[in-house]
Amino acid sequence: MEIKDNTFARQFETIVDEGLISVEYSFQEKKIFLTKINVPDTFLDEEFINELLKNIMNIAYERKLKVVPILPKIALFFRKNTIYRDLLPPGIKI
Repeated sequence: MEIKDNTFARQFETIVDEGLISVEYSFQEKKIFLTKINVPDTFLDEEFINELLKNIMNIAYERKLKVVPILPKIALFFRKNTIYRDLLPPGIKI
C-alpha cells in the first residue's frame, strides 16, 4: 500500500479502484490528531481501512509522534489493536 502524506491538504492519501481514500489530520506540538476518514461512496472494505490505519501508526512511530484519535472509528481501531496504545498521549484512555 502506498501512502502519500499530503502536507498541503493535511491528510494521508492512498488510491484504490473506487478513488481516493484520505485520513485528515492536524498537528499540535508532537501530537497528530486524526480527525476524519474520507472514502468513496462505493468503497466498503473495512479491512483495507484497518490496514491503512496500521500504516499510519507506523508513520507516527517513525516520526516519534503521539496519536490523538478524534474520530470514534479511529478510537475503535485503538481498542481493537492494543499494540498501538503506546502511541496515545498520557492521560488519554480508550
